[in-house]
Amino acid sequence: MTKHPYDTQSPSARPKNSGWIEVSIEVHPVAQEAVSAFLFDLGCRGVVLGDKGTPSVKAYWPMTERFEELRSRTEVFLRRLTEIFPEAHSSLHFSNIQEEDWSLTWRRHFQVERITERLTVVPVWETASPAPGGMIIRMDPGPAFGTGAHPTTRLCLESMENLHPPGTWTMLDVGTGSGILAICAAKLGAGEILAIDTDPEALRWAQRNIELNQCSEFIDLSSKPVRELSGVFSLLVANLTRDALSELLPDFKRLLEKDGAMILSGLLEEQSQEVMKRLRLLGFREIQVVSRAEWACITARKTGGLE
Repeated sequence: MTKHPYDTQSPSARPKNSGWIEVSIEVHPVAQEAVSAFLFDLGCRGVVLGDKGTPSVKAYWPMTERFEELRSRTEVFLRRLTEIFPEAHSSLHFSNIQEEDWSLTWRRHFQVERITERLTVVPVWETASPAPGGMIIRMDPGPAFGTGAHPTTRLCLESMENLHPPGTWTMLDVGTGSGILAICAAKLGAGEILAIDTDPEALRWAQRNIELNQCSEFIDLSSKPVRELSGVFSLLVANLTRDALSELLPDFKRLLEKDGAMILSGLLEEQSQEVMKRLRLLGFREIQVVSRAEWACITARKTGGLE
């Protein structure tokens, strides 16, 4: 499944080498996805999207003799990018990270995150206690998207806490990435959760995080695409790109039970009105949008009655 922002790869998932190249690009959020995809095409081992202060993309390569090629190709790409996104003025910075500094460099991107009054997300190498009456999700994100730090993930987690049904309920997590949303659903009381992703690496890391949080009995992982799914769910959550969301909306409606709720994130604020219009045309109601740091999250409810 197409994911939105990416997170960097963990030390346990990378090959040994003599050091790392860090490429840091300050760029408008509207162009972050394009920049991330380009950097992965160049062979980077992980990308981190900055969500605090100046929007940025950081990418990492094992030390390589292709340094000058990486620099020149990135510079050319960024010049061309402004032709597509005139607002996407960018700055580019390269630095070297020694092998012995890598663990600290990687880990500083992922710290304890207090998401809501109830929910705290804790990297597996950190220790933290839950808030009174609250809960903790322990994460080793690896190369999969979702630590709770990025606004799109936070908005999903907050919306799930506010929107999840009472009693026994089920959830479909589309593009599960690190598995954080599925794990949150299990801790909020979902009895059955299907978490899907077409990226085998994401599924491997999701499984690790599900086991870390002792949620395996509640969550099934699958690589099956949305169009092949059957059954209905109480809640559907998808943190994807605008294009992916727009394409999948009819299937999302099919997979929601009567009066089922949906949470859609991964959208920039200026993209939300287009998606909301499509939701109205499909008959959804109670459509609301919440924004943070130029990102938007839409919640909606399926109209009851016959299709």
